[in-house]
Amino acid sequence: MTPIQNILAIVDPTAKQRSAVAKGALLAKKLSARLDLFICDTQAARNTRFAQHMKESPQKPLQQLGPWLESIAAPLRDQGLEVTTEILSADPLHTALLDRVKHTCAGLVIKDTHHHTIAQRSFLTNTDWELIRGCPVPLLLVKPTPWSASHRIGAALDPGHLDDKPRLLDRCILDEATRLKEALAGELHAIHTYIPASMIASAVAVPALVIDVPPETLEEERRAKLNDLTALTSDYSLPAGNVHLEVGGVTEALCRVASEYEIDIMAMGAISRRGWKRMLIGSTAELVLEQLPCDMLVVKSPNFAELLVL
Repeated sequence: MTPIQNILAIVDPTAKQRSAVAKGALLAKKLSARLDLFICDTQAARNTRFAQHMKESPQKPLQQLGPWLESIAAPLRDQGLEVTTEILSADPLHTALLDRVKHTCAGLVIKDTHHHTIAQRSFLTNTDWELIRGCPVPLLLVKPTPWSASHRIGAALDPGHLDDKPRLLDRCILDEATRLKEALAGELHAIHTYIPASMIASAVAVPALVIDVPPETLEEERRAKLNDLTALTSDYSLPAGNVHLEVGGVTEALCRVASEYEIDIMAMGAISRRGWKRMLIGSTAELVLEQLPCDMLVVKSPNFAELLVL
């Protein structure tokens, strides 16, 4: 793996909480990386800041973003971190952020994430979703929940490659999850969720009937899945108790595992899509983001741009 030398933390000037800055600072310290604090000041952000200012302290001048961002950077520099600041005015937000990422040497991007409305999910206008699709480096979307002292990292894998993910992607997920696990002195959990193919085939064949699948058939498939998962993770020295094979839909099963094992960060893959499929098909990462009770690290294979689905 190429060492991460720069971490780009996207700062929202309208937010009260800044988990991305705090978690980015911790990772920068652990990885001996520079932390770049970046604000994209959009028209919407300026309007929100002005409205907040008029509500909270209209008698005072509106605080300028430059000194405000420096006030966030200063205590981090006092801790020995190398911290840079940058402010850019541009619209739309996701385009400016992707352009900034593509023209920087950052090895990791960190951004606070929030709940998305049904409208945002339907029309795919949410900035987080656009970053999931287009960010060429690992993207850590963080929530206000603090990390535990154990720093448990989950790696959501698909050894069977049933969801059109390239073969290389699972290795990339494991590598990036391992990087965080080692930096934070935590523990790594490998997770694969699946719905038995025999059950799917039976439901498709006779959709109006409930068909019992023989236990032997289910057990045979489970063993095959476990063998694939064990083979995939064999180079990562995981304890047997940290390799999880779960039956169920991806979103439900990953959220269940994240809660049961108190996962702090779930690493998973995403691919890019073009055209009308972006309007109709959300990637697994996008769907899980809404319900996952922890932070999410989105990983792509190095050649993801060549794997766009037309």
